Amino acid sequence: MRDFQKPGRSAVYAVNGMCATSHPLAARVAVDVLRDGGNAADAAIAAGVLLGLCEPQMTGLGGDCFVLLKPAGEERIVALNGSGRAPAALSAEAMRARGLAAVPVYGVESVTMPGAVDAFCRLNADWGRLGLDRLLAPAIDAAENGVPVAPRVARDWAEAGHLQGDGQRHFLPWGRPPKVGELFRAPGQAEVLRRIAAQGRAGFYEGEVAEDMVASLRAMGGCHTAGDFAGVASEYTEPVSGPYRDAELVEHAPNGQGATANLLLNILSHFDLAAMDPWGADRAHVEAEATKLAYDARNRFLADADHVTRLAHMLAPETAARLAALIDPRRAIAAVAPLTEAVHRDTIYLTVVDRDRMAVSLIYSVFHGFGSGLASQRFGIGFQNRGAGFVLTPGHPNEAAGGKRPMHTIIPGMLRQDGRLVMPFGVMGGAYQPAGHARLVSNVLDHGMDPQAAIDAPRCFAGLFSGKDGLALETGYAPEVAADLAARGHAVRWSDEALGGAQAIWLHGSGVLEGASDARKDGCALGY
Repeated sequence: MRDFQKPGRSAVYAVNGMCATSHPLAARVAVDVLRDGGNAADAAIAAGVLLGLCEPQMTGLGGDCFVLLKPAGEERIVALNGSGRAPAALSAEAMRARGLAAVPVYGVESVTMPGAVDAFCRLNADWGRLGLDRLLAPAIDAAENGVPVAPRVARDWAEAGHLQGDGQRHFLPWGRPPKVGELFRAPGQAEVLRRIAAQGRAGFYEGEVAEDMVASLRAMGGCHTAGDFAGVASEYTEPVSGPYRDAELVEHAPNGQGATANLLLNILSHFDLAAMDPWGADRAHVEAEATKLAYDARNRFLADADHVTRLAHMLAPETAARLAALIDPRRAIAAVAPLTEAVHRDTIYLTVVDRDRMAVSLIYSVFHGFGSGLASQRFGIGFQNRGAGFVLTPGHPNEAAGGKRPMHTIIPGMLRQDGRLVMPFGVMGGAYQPAGHARLVSNVLDHGMDPQAAIDAPRCFAGLFSGKDGLALETGYAPEVAADLAARGHAVRWSDEALGGAQAIWLHGSGVLEGASDARKDGCALGY
């Protein structure tokens, strides 16, 4: 039980249904859908699309999504990949010939096809109960009449200096970043949502909306075509999973980076984390070293599913054992790559559980804040910059190519015990996400924390975050821990911002739902 004399929040308990997400208006809409007879898939779609208006710096119709879904009355988990591909004419060789060493983060070259709308339509057709007209009505109303800008959203908006052209016109209508409480309206997106509600995916990927996106991208030098948009298709895939303690972590298969979380926990399973101070230097050190090793494997092997050749190697127990043996408990690894030769990137998240115990774990993103910083001229669809997830190294599994999906940072998660789903969850934060999954799972399983306490707890991350490298510590850590880690050779820094944001729902065997939501964001858990 938390200390009620200290700042914090209680978990939310309910029986009939629950949503946990990063904005309270979206949580309310999800519960409204459940109360109106919709199921978890319906509620997730309604809340997710609304978040594109509540948190446009994080997500929107021009982005991608990944979904894990447990059907009602079953324990199998279905994975839906709603990530888009590169335009067919994209060429790594052409970019290298221009002297580029990497795909420009904010250039038109980084704009891949938006896959989320197709995935939402497919999710609704295959698993939903209510029509898209009902599910998109809250987002249409928000786009037309405006959404008050929340505190965390205002903070993020102020950092979007790369907005340009129509991106500035549509997302900075005030001529400056918005203040907390100011209304953001997107009338062009309201019209797009009406077309999707009436025509399904054709209202977005064909006709005037697609024509607007294609014309806008080509005017900026893009190679995108109407055929690229018409050909967008989400796909069902098999999840990947792995054991940790007495549980099983289920993740999305590549092109997402979920296997990195599995590998990270496999490495950590070789250490007695439960015996360590949860906020001490020993645990932070071991996690940092394991993170370096797991992310090195990610960078080597993960790519579009058709190009991944070493997934089994990443998930093999012996790989984790060999990597764990490289960790010195008293000294940080100076350079990971030479040691591992022989062994081998902003976002919203929501989870919904309904009265029939269908559960959805959904993550939806445009990658960096406002994605590429570009938008379509007429309707104001913000374009993601997922293509920046490609590399230009010849022959690399994740080398940029036309029609190929880039390696993705966004990953929804689910935790099972004894074959039963106990926690759909997600941790936002770009590259931090696999480390965030591992930290949350370890907090629950190794240290016996309830989901809200596990989310509230301080975080650290050994990797690139907000453009800075090193071992970032949130201010919840004690100064003496930072000093100890520095003495072990870590390049310690106090993080400039909160590390990610998490949401989770615990399904108790009694039938009670326990919702947890991260105070690092503006959201909440809400049940009925």
